[in-house]
This record gives sequence, C-alpha cells and structure tokens, in this order.
Amino acid sequence: MVVAFNTSEDYKLMKIFIAIVLTLLFAFSVFAQKQAEIIVTTTYLRKSPDSSSDKIQTVQKGERITFEKSQDTNGWYFVSVMNGAVKGWIRKDTVRSVTNTEAVKQSPQANAETIKKVSQIAVPTPIPIASVTSTINASPTVSASPAISPSPSPAPSPIASPIPVEEEEVLRIETEEISLNVRVVDDNNRSVNNLNQSNFKVYEDDVLQPITSFTTTEVPVINALVIDNSRSLRSQLGKVIEAGKIIVGANHPKDETIIVRFVSKDKIEVVQDFTTNKSLLNNALDNLFVEGGQTAIIDAIYLAAKKVEQYQNSEKKDDVKLRALILVSDGDDRGSSYNEQQLFELLRKSSVQIYAVGFINNLSKEIDANGLSRQEKAKTFLTRLSQETGGKVYFPNSIDELQQIASDISGELRTQYLISYMPTNENRDGTFRKIKVSVTEGTNKEKRIALTRTGRTSAPK
Repeated sequence: MVVAFNTSEDYKLMKIFIAIVLTLLFAFSVFAQKQAEIIVTTTYLRKSPDSSSDKIQTVQKGERITFEKSQDTNGWYFVSVMNGAVKGWIRKDTVRSVTNTEAVKQSPQANAETIKKVSQIAVPTPIPIASVTSTINASPTVSASPAISPSPSPAPSPIASPIPVEEEEVLRIETEEISLNVRVVDDNNRSVNNLNQSNFKVYEDDVLQPITSFTTTEVPVINALVIDNSRSLRSQLGKVIEAGKIIVGANHPKDETIIVRFVSKDKIEVVQDFTTNKSLLNNALDNLFVEGGQTAIIDAIYLAAKKVEQYQNSEKKDDVKLRALILVSDGDDRGSSYNEQQLFELLRKSSVQIYAVGFINNLSKEIDANGLSRQEKAKTFLTRLSQETGGKVYFPNSIDELQQIASDISGELRTQYLISYMPTNENRDGTFRKIKVSVTEGTNKEKRIALTRTGRTSAPK
C-alpha cells in the first residue's frame, strides 16, 4: 500500500512519527537487557556492599565483568566475573565515564553521525530525532510497508542495522582511583593506631570524596637511602652509615632497599640496587666515601624518587607497596640541573614519601640579597620536601641523635593507613588538586592529626 501526502507539512509530521517509533523500539530493546558486560580498571570485588567487607578478589584492569542488575543496591553493583564463576559487589562510583566501544559495529551503509552519537551514550538513551530523520529521503511519497523505503528512490538501509542490540552490551569503564599513605599522630607527635574507616574523611579541593578502600594491613616497603657524600658531611658519615644499617636492619622479608650516594650532578650513583639482602645493603653502606664537588641534592632526589616510583609499580591493588625516600644531607644545593619546581612537579605525580635528616647547623647564617641565609634556605627546602609528600623531617643537634631518628623512621613506615578514594572531579586536565585528610578526635577529645601528601596532579587524558 502506498500513502500519498498532499502537503510537505504532512510529510514532515510523518517523518517525525516514524523517527519516534524507531527510537522507542531501540530504547525498549536496550532497557530490556538484563546484564551489561564491562571492562574495568582495577577495583575490589567484595562479599557485601560495604567498603570494609571482606575482599573476594581483585578485578584487574581490562578484565570483563557482568552486571547482575536484579541485585543492584544503593551505591553498589552486584556483578560476576570469570564467566559467572565468582560473584560479588563493586562500588557504583568506580563505574563512570561509560563509553560504548564494542557493541556498535558500523555496516557499510551505516549513517556515521548516528553511530557517533550512540557511541557516546553513558546510559541507554533514545537516538536524537535529527539523527534518524537525516537518513530519510525527502520524497513526498512514502511506502507504509514494514521496510520503510521512499519511492522512487532506492531504499536506504534500515536505521537499526548499524546498531545490533545483543543480550549483553560491552562497555568500557575509565576510573582514576587515588591511593594515600596516611600517618596519624597525637599532640605529642606519637603515632595513633587502631583507627577504622569511619574515623577518616578525605577532601580534594575542599570537596568530600568517597573512600573506596581502607586498610591497616602491613604492606611491603620500597625505599631508597639517598646519602650525601660531599665534604660538608665528612665528620658525620660514620654515624650516617650506622643509622643506615639500623633502617636496613628493620626491613621485613619482602621489603626492598636501594642505596644511592651523591656529590655533584655527575657523581650520583646507585651503589646497591633494590634488594632484600641485608648483607649486600650493609656492605654498600660500608663502602661509602667522601669526595669533593658541587652538591646536587635536587638532582639526586629527582632521580632516586623516579626510580622508587617506577620500581615494581603495578596497577594491581594486591601489589600495593609503600614507597619512601630517606635523605641524609645538609640540604644546601649548589649544582643541580633540575630546579625545585621540576622536582615538586615530579613528586606531585608520585606516591613517594620523603623522610629527610638535615645536618644544617654548620651552614652559614649570613643573610643574602634575598633576605635568607643558606641555613634557612636548606631548612625550608627539607621541610617542604617532607610536608608535601606526607613524610617527616629531622634536624638533629647532635650526631648521637641519629640512632633514635633511624628507629623512629623505621617505626613510622610501619604505622600507616592506606586509603583510596574516587575523585568526584573527573576532569583529567593535569591540574594540581589539594588533598586533606581529617580524623576524628579521641574518646577524651584528644587531638589527632592526619599526615599525608598535600596534593596531586591529575592525570591528563
């Protein structure tokens, strides 16, 4: 049967009607799906919809999971992995920025603009009418048969053909989970242990963030002992070596340490690469020696921090390691190629904590043209290093304090909380984001202070 239209207005109304019918058919077929298969970045599969519940397993980046929509609950998705063999819960806020990547397969006759629009959906949505009507020929005579085709022009491909709706729609999920190492101290700077997730709040740019993971489980430590071997530390080197051995001696079986000695920018060397072998580490410490040169502290920290960050850096949550750099120096840089800005840009992109031991007492107190002495500059620099990375700084008045400082650093590395959160600001624009962690007071109103890195640089797309 052929229907003829007397006016162009009637024809326009008919096109809109056809578009609406096709849109409803498409939307219904999508919403009728019971499951949606996704590809996720690393997250935890838990026994119940609670961040503190037991972890069943880690869902790795690129692994496919399937939604079990019938058991969806507020804030969580019930999903299955390994072809349905294992089921558990993942947080909804780890499932964001949904992009259809595989379900849409373009046929040779497919309308390119329609494909583009459908590939950008975050949830099943109707196709815009303009996209549908753009494929209909503007002929005033339309066939009312099931295969819609204008006459006398050749029939275009059916609208739904480039968008096959299957029982499972494959989606790709992009997330950016941020991990923090957090120390908590009281008014007397003593570590506070035995806290739980409810005691903490995480803010990014003053906006409360959803905590996705919390653990007090001890994890392996990857650390670097970065030791100034310039002549300014000649009299302290013996005690520095003893302190290094205390730190090495506190290593647990899975901890790994690297030892870096430095003088000038051309004398920065790894005297012992990452190892769990304490004998090798102690031998490397015993072989340290003093020599002359323009001290390049910034270069040494930059290169060592980069090496610590990259070593065994896995995206698997179960492979998490605490990364630290322990610096022993007077803090007086005289010949680095990198500057402070470049160093702190690197540190903001990493998770390396810096513990600094600064022998600044022998530096000049004479005020320069900028109104600062070399001693004040060194103290400010070392303090900033530790504060911005969530570490700690020490300024010993006596070489005899080193043994206690070494023990203190070893203890600090063992009493940390590992907290992860999903940023509510999803923009990956490479900007700096301030981070603050607050912790509740004690039962008797004792003040607690949470120490962690002061911010991060968001990863660019």
